[in-house]
This record gives sequence, structure tokens and C-alpha cells, in this order.
Amino acid sequence: MKKKSLSALFQPVELTQGECWKTILSFSFPIIVSYLLQQVYTISDAAIVGQTLTAQEVAGVNDTTSLIFIFLQFAFGVSAGFCVVTSCNVGAHNPAGVRRSLTTQIVLSAALTVILTVLALLLLDPMLAWINVTPDNGEVYRAAYTYCAIIFAGIGAQLFYNFICSFLRSMGDSVTPLAFLLFSTVLNVGLDLLFIIVFRWGVAGAAIATVSAQLISTLGCFAYAFSKYPELRLHQEDWQITCHDVTRHLIQGIPLGLQFSVLAIGIIVVQSIVVQFDMLNGVMVSNSAQNGFGAANKINNLLMTPLNGLGSAMTSFTAQNLGAGDTKRIKKGTLQSLIIMLIMAACSILIGLLLTINGTYLHIFLSADKVTAETLRFGNSYLYIDLSLYAFLGFIFVARNCVQGIGKPQFVLGAGTAELVARVAVCLLLPAALAGGVVSAEAPQAAVYGLCVADPFAWMSADAVLCIPFIKNIMRENYDYLYGSGQKLIER
Repeated sequence: MKKKSLSALFQPVELTQGECWKTILSFSFPIIVSYLLQQVYTISDAAIVGQTLTAQEVAGVNDTTSLIFIFLQFAFGVSAGFCVVTSCNVGAHNPAGVRRSLTTQIVLSAALTVILTVLALLLLDPMLAWINVTPDNGEVYRAAYTYCAIIFAGIGAQLFYNFICSFLRSMGDSVTPLAFLLFSTVLNVGLDLLFIIVFRWGVAGAAIATVSAQLISTLGCFAYAFSKYPELRLHQEDWQITCHDVTRHLIQGIPLGLQFSVLAIGIIVVQSIVVQFDMLNGVMVSNSAQNGFGAANKINNLLMTPLNGLGSAMTSFTAQNLGAGDTKRIKKGTLQSLIIMLIMAACSILIGLLLTINGTYLHIFLSADKVTAETLRFGNSYLYIDLSLYAFLGFIFVARNCVQGIGKPQFVLGAGTAELVARVAVCLLLPAALAGGVVSAEAPQAAVYGLCVADPFAWMSADAVLCIPFIKNIMRENYDYLYGSGQKLIER
């Protein structure tokens, strides 16, 4: 009986059948847990580094978050966009189309791996300069450069991992990616301890552990997928990829990938201002702002994970039902997912506020000697403002993925662009204005708040763009095309 129950757990969820909210919760729960485990990757690195290395090395690792985000999130977004095509084929019950989508994504992912790896390594020094991390800052620069270089060299492992996980989820299987991520997370923590504490590899050890764990998990997940799903075993004709196959995947994938990268550019601008709060007359006199914002950002990413996971599930839900031609189910499921989002947001806010008591979250990422009143001031200011407006963030996650699932990637990219413009404008203008013209270690608290409100302004700007297809298409059940047989778009 136990064996049968375990086998049933790993069966794909039929997203075109059943009560919408129950189907969404059943499918999204493993994705949410998977995303939480992905945050453990970051948290385990940050916690071990924060407890064992110097304040300068910790600051260097924290400073790289936004740079790494550009490339890894582009890879994540592209994979999620590609699988809109897969989900529509699944919803249209077209196994040949599913296999053709798989081969197309293998080829595109390989090409993107080469492009992104070369680009990231070539631009590493200029990007570090963007966030005011230069060789003049000695130990901070060496830590940031080392960590980034190793992570960028392993982009392929992350890209193909995201690809196979997104592909399986597009088929309705959200449990298999969770199982392999659980294995990878445990492996990552073990390798962190081995490389950092035993081998004394420092920052390099944390990066090598992350890439190694991802690579091993990726290979295992591919092997298991081909073994579990005989219909995915490829034939010679499946590799006869046409320009149309490539184009329809790129149309869905590139805008979502760019949208995620555009967000990262905004985060880089934020990081460049954060560093200024630790500088006086061009000299770095503290690490409080970098470590405070860095720790708060990591816990914030963890708190928003349930919202992100729910949103990711809605891409497959809407795309499968679009493939099946059930527009009423798309509307009903989207509205119910927004209610679920509000409940999740309330829980995340409560947990976040509890973690700010006595700087609890800071002690996760930093050793006691690095937790100061200044570190707490910067970190809490950021969290209080973001948490108070989480509903706007939650709408982005749900609406953006639903809009992506119905084949409207141009609005997804537009929302990302609006978010970027709003975040950059606030970061570059408001803190400096409130600081009297120059942001520095002597800037008043008002300038810190000026930087912190950049996130909510960006969220509201993105929401304004996403409301257009949300109302015009999803609420009014008005679609420019359906996916017919699942093999190609049928224009109106």
C-alpha cells in the first residue's frame, strides 16, 4: 500500500481537470517547497560564509547577489518561457509536440550556456565596478570576484537544471523536481562544510559546492525523467527541428528571461547605492549597510518564495488549459490563485516581522561580532517597508505567470521594464535628495528609507502594466490565438 501511495505521489497532476483551487494547491505545493529549498542553497552558503569568514569576505559575497541574479535568472526565465509551448502540447494531448519541444529546448539551452558563460566572465570586472566593488577595496573585491567567476563558469549546470525542472512541471509533475532538489540541497550543505571548514577553500569552496551539487542533481533528474516517461524517449524525427520550432520557443522564452534580467539590473543599481552608505569621501569605512541589506535581502527572498512558487505553477496551469481551449477555467483558476496569494502573503509578513525581533535573521547570516546596531538599522528598514506592501508583489507573481501562460510575453517584458525604470529612478534620485545631495556613511535615516521604497514603487509600476492583459484577456476571456493541436499557433 505504501509503495502504491508513493508511486501515486509522483504521478503528474492533470491541470485541465478538477476543482481549480485544489488542483492549483496540489500542483504548486511541491514547487513552493522546491523554491524554498533553492533558497536553502543561498542561505547555507551565506550562513556558513557569514559564520566562518571575515566581514570583508562576507560583504564581497553579499555584493555579488545582484550580478549572479542577472544571468541565473535569465536562464530561469527562458526555461519557464520555453515550457509554455510544452504545456500547451500537453493540454492538447500531443506527445509528438512535447518531444519536439524537448529537443528544441536541449539545443537552445546548449547554445545559451555557451553565450551566457562567455558573456558573464568577460563582463565580470566591469559589473563589479558598477556596484563600487573594485581592487581598491582589496579583500571585498577578491571575495566577490572569486565567488562570481566560479558561479558563472557553472552557469550550464544551473540552466539545464532549470530546464529539466520546468519541463517536468509543464507536464504536471512538480514532485520529481522537488525530490532531486532535496537531494541536491543536502549535498550542497555537505559540500559547503567539507570545502569551507575542512579544506579551508573559503569563498571558492562555497561556490564550488553550489555548482557541483547542481550539476549532479541535473544529471540525475535527466536520467530519471527519461526512465520514468517513455513518451519522452526521443526518436530521430524529433531532432528535425525547424525555424518555426526555434522561433515559437524564443518568442515565449526570451521576453521572460529578459524580464528577470531587467529586474537584476535594477537590483544592481540598488546595490551600488547600498555600498555608498558604507563609504565616506570615497573610502569604505564600514560594512554595516552591505551586510544589513544583504541579510535582509536573503530573508526577503525566502519570504517571497511561496508567492513565487504559486506564480510559477500558474504558468503551466494557464498554458495547459489554453491548449485544451478552456478559457473559463483559466479565469476561474486565476481569481482563486489571487485569493491563495493573499493568504500566503499574510503568513510571510507575519513570519518576517517575527524574524526582525532582536535581529534574529541577522544571526542566521552573520557571526555575533558582525551584528551591530547599524547593521540592524539598515536591515530592518528594508524589511519593514517591503513587508508592508507584499500584496503588490504577490499580484506580480500571479498575474505575470498567468499572462505568460496565455501567450502574452510582451506584457511580461513591459512589466519588467516598468519595474526597472521605477526602481532606478527612485534609487538614483530619492536617497540623494534626502541626504542633501550625496549618499554616504553620514546620510540621515530618511535617505535609507528613500532607498527602501524603491521596491514598492517598482512593484506598483509592474502591476499597472500587468493589469492590461489581466483585465482585457483573462477576465474577459478574450484571446488572440489558441494552441489548437499544440504544435503551432493558430492566428486569429
